[in-house]
Amino acid sequence: MASLARHSLVWLEPEGWKEALDAAGDSCREGLACWGARDWPAIVRRCDDDAAPDQVCLGVALPPDPVSGAKRRIALRARQELVKKSLAPLNLEHAVPDMPGAWQPHLAALCEQAGAAGIGFRVYGSAAMQHLTGESYLTPSSDLDLLFLPTTSAQLAAGLALLSVHTGAVPLDGEIVFPSGHAVAWKEWLGAQRAQTGCRVLAKELHAVRLMKPQDLLDTLEDRSCIH
Repeated sequence: MASLARHSLVWLEPEGWKEALDAAGDSCREGLACWGARDWPAIVRRCDDDAAPDQVCLGVALPPDPVSGAKRRIALRARQELVKKSLAPLNLEHAVPDMPGAWQPHLAALCEQAGAAGIGFRVYGSAAMQHLTGESYLTPSSDLDLLFLPTTSAQLAAGLALLSVHTGAVPLDGEIVFPSGHAVAWKEWLGAQRAQTGCRVLAKELHAVRLMKPQDLLDTLEDRSCIH
């Protein structure tokens, strides 16, 4: 199996959940057992340093506590052979009907404008889990986590412009995922653009997090890779 990208959705075979439960601490078992019994997906996270080559590092985000609002996340691992199915993060348009009503017209417009620009946004985080499970994840303080995967500088510029326009109506957050697989928070990227020279941005990928020069990431785009 090829490496799964961060934020990918992973459904496990029953044996995968059994192994996860066997390895889990007492405080995690009930939540994991419920999750696996409902056949909900886990989310690919950055690999642990001591993970075996045949293991996928995953996370489960339980719904916020209805009283305290506390969010609980459980880390687990699974052997790749016990992955039943995997999918890329949800297309935003599929999740819009499960968003707060005040967000929906703005997100519908964002999807339409993104399609016209030849790009697509994907959703992860609380909004994705609410759509996938039917449980209540979004709160009045929630952000909407979006990612997009530009392959050209034009797509990068278009995506950033759309996010900048619509973040006034919807509390948008999220990442740009470059062709190299490195992901950068789009707000941090815009800040680096304004600062111009000498900046580095925090770039995340499946196996590491490091500071990178924006130009090194721009050079991975199709219309930049042949310049040098």
